[in-house]
Amino acid sequence: MSRKPNPQKHDRQASLPPWRLALFGSMAWLCACAPVGPDFVRPEVPVNPEWLDAELEQFETDAAELAEWWRALEDPILDELISAARLENNNIKIAGLRVLESQARLNIAVGNQYPQQQVLAGDVTAIGVSENTAGGVTTDTSFTEFNVGASVVWEIDFWGRFRRGVEAADADLLASIASYDDAMVLVTAQVADIYALIRSTEEQLKLARESYAIQERSYEIAEILYRNGSNSELDALQARTQLLATAAVIPNLELALQQFKNALATLLGRNPGNVDNLLKGQGVLPDLPESMAVGIPANMLRQRPDVRRAELQALAQNALVGVAQADLYPSFTLTGNLGFTTAEGTSGSSGVENLFESDSVAYSIGPTFVWPFFNYGRIRNNVRVQDARLQQALVSYRETVLQAAREVEDALVAYVGTQAQDKILAEGVQVARRSAEMSLLRYQEGFADYQRVLQAQQSLFTQQQRYAANRGNVLRSFVALYRGLGGGWQMTTPTEFVDEATREEMQERTNWGDLLENPPERQ
Repeated sequence: MSRKPNPQKHDRQASLPPWRLALFGSMAWLCACAPVGPDFVRPEVPVNPEWLDAELEQFETDAAELAEWWRALEDPILDELISAARLENNNIKIAGLRVLESQARLNIAVGNQYPQQQVLAGDVTAIGVSENTAGGVTTDTSFTEFNVGASVVWEIDFWGRFRRGVEAADADLLASIASYDDAMVLVTAQVADIYALIRSTEEQLKLARESYAIQERSYEIAEILYRNGSNSELDALQARTQLLATAAVIPNLELALQQFKNALATLLGRNPGNVDNLLKGQGVLPDLPESMAVGIPANMLRQRPDVRRAELQALAQNALVGVAQADLYPSFTLTGNLGFTTAEGTSGSSGVENLFESDSVAYSIGPTFVWPFFNYGRIRNNVRVQDARLQQALVSYRETVLQAAREVEDALVAYVGTQAQDKILAEGVQVARRSAEMSLLRYQEGFADYQRVLQAQQSLFTQQQRYAANRGNVLRSFVALYRGLGGGWQMTTPTEFVDEATREEMQERTNWGDLLENPPERQ
């Protein structure tokens, strides 16, 4: 059965007052206006076309493989440590939660574009009217009024204040993702750096204990010779002095090693001292690849998360300038109310049972505007505040790019320098070992005094310690280089900013809807 048209309803629609038609048309036009405020332009920062040491044979200008750069070291223990840190590090977890916070703030900003107030309300009010009012009382002096209805207040985004707010919130979200990526870069590099220190210190400790054993044997020989009258007391005392000096080095190395392990445990989100099972005993420093792809500055620096974050923070602040400028102009608001009103106790009233009848309908609708004209000076100065902050953000972006370029250049120089030093120290260890062997042989044959033996052994110990420490520095400079290039944040799969256990905990505590299951994507 088809529904017949309602001529009365049709007539009401056709007979809308001209001001209403103009109002609705104006609202549509107002929303289409371009937002006030400046459009963001990325500041240009001149960088060198090539890295200063890029011409060296160990560096290639091809695009660097940064996603899992540490796997080039072919050290499974380091791979496990980095994987564990990227899952359990607390700073990474905090950065991921800040992404969720920024996503929720973006949703708030988006919601501000729609009716800002949507209220269902009702009340019951007992009213008594004074009989001593001017002109007397002609109605009932006591009655109860019942009201229920809905109200909507919609500030039309004429000047783009809410759109600029969305722009700022969206940039903040992307900046929080960049901060998360930066945390991944930092933690990955820190784990690799601490690992280099641990393995280097382990090697130094091993060499110190070996030297101590050798020097202890030399001291015993010198002591026996002195007691037999074949040697002077001075030789025995000098041997004892050297032995004690070497012994004093061992506790310092043991202390440093434990402190490095504690630092590693913290990076892994564990209690101090709980990493020995992951380190699997004493290991060796991994061999470095023969060549490294470092790309060109313009491309590599753009990938750094801190550079992207600085740019996005400037973009967000640029939008806030527009938000502040919108306050200089009048705001237009459309307000509507629809409800039911009745009273009990009045003449001709039957009470609350008639609340929802057609005769109880009450409504109001109309536009308003507000222009804080007399606050113009305060608002204008707020615009200036936001503009000054924008300029700070732009300068901060330039500084971030320059500091990033410096970090890479410093890492390249350090890598080249430590490698050159490594070759020299390796040769120095060989020479010192040969010298120690020959001096001991000549002493046993009676062609050299014991002082020369002690000097040769001490020189060997010193060279071994320097070589072991520098090998760790070579690896650390390798790590610093990839950190400077911004390696370690690139993901082959969509990023889960919050782990499953945390999502379940948060979902149980608060209704997050689908925000936890649909993380934002990088742009």
